[in-house]
Amino acid sequence: MNKIHPEESNLSPRPIRQEQEPASEEITEIAKGIYRLQLPVSMPGLGHVNCYALEDKKGFSLVDPGLPGKDSWNSLEARLDDLGTNFKHVHTAIVTHSHVDHYGGVHRLRDDYDVEVLTHSSFSSVFGTDDIMEDPDAASLDLANDEDIEKLREMLSRPTPWGTKREPPSVEELRKWSGSNTGADSKSFQVPKPSLTVEDSEELEIAGRTWLALHLPGHTHDHLCLYDPIDGFFFSGDHVLPTITPHIGGMGNMEDPLAVFFNSLERTKEFSKVSLVLPAHGHPFNNLVERANDIIQHHVDRLQLIRETGDSIGEASVDDYMKHLFKERSWGDMAASETYAHLEHLRILGEVLPEEKQGVKTYKFA
Repeated sequence: MNKIHPEESNLSPRPIRQEQEPASEEITEIAKGIYRLQLPVSMPGLGHVNCYALEDKKGFSLVDPGLPGKDSWNSLEARLDDLGTNFKHVHTAIVTHSHVDHYGGVHRLRDDYDVEVLTHSSFSSVFGTDDIMEDPDAASLDLANDEDIEKLREMLSRPTPWGTKREPPSVEELRKWSGSNTGADSKSFQVPKPSLTVEDSEELEIAGRTWLALHLPGHTHDHLCLYDPIDGFFFSGDHVLPTITPHIGGMGNMEDPLAVFFNSLERTKEFSKVSLVLPAHGHPFNNLVERANDIIQHHVDRLQLIRETGDSIGEASVDDYMKHLFKERSWGDMAASETYAHLEHLRILGEVLPEEKQGVKTYKFA
């Protein structure tokens, strides 16, 4: 549901990747005043989200406080209790990007405890499930309201940008996902309005450290990373993950998200003095530049596979290309969206020509 793909697919059983591991109750002290708390997530490819607690004299800042719903909230409450604190001592929530597994907990923190909400200045409506199209109209919907539920289902039945018809999730699925049946704020799909925003390269004082705010779009248009140049800590969000590649889809608000992501990864490689990457999923790691190169190569290889597929099948739809790029178990909106983003990248480069037949886009190599 969240926009993340495994790097490889095969038909044999695969070992569980770090990002798929269930949330541990263990709290890891990364450094003085920086703690890693794992919160439960149940999405394809993900088993937890890392919420980082940063302690200062005023209390705590939380980076990515998890999903809406009582399971995540209760887990966060328990982790804070283990730290010897509670929600009353949380003063700021920092959100790396506009996916609901990162911002979902913010609503209750803001409403019940009046925390500040800090994001990049471009933070705006993007949904954290690929069953949800990035439609700004959906940001005002209340999923406890039957009429709004039907409005959202209508949005989700609209054809994709490449012309594929969509089967919307059921009312029960939407309510379960939104948390409206699990004690969450019924408006949990709404992107919270930040009270504090930062620009790229702006310095922030958090937990006794000076952090550099880095706008690194690609996975989303508004992705924020934080870098401590003194000790080399790097909060990567979903921009760079240890063993899986962030999903780069074609249903957002960037014309060429893959090119944007390439540029952000190239910029990431400039931070060679990073000593420890603190990702939103998976375990901390220390090979940022190598990992950025690996992710670039993954997409370069994917583009070459599309070229080879085009030589084989000729003019074809996004779904046709998807079925050559992904194993059958991965077929669906998520795989199609990533395929579309890659085809559009090649179109912008002038390598493929788009056609439209009965509302369905096809592509052929020039």
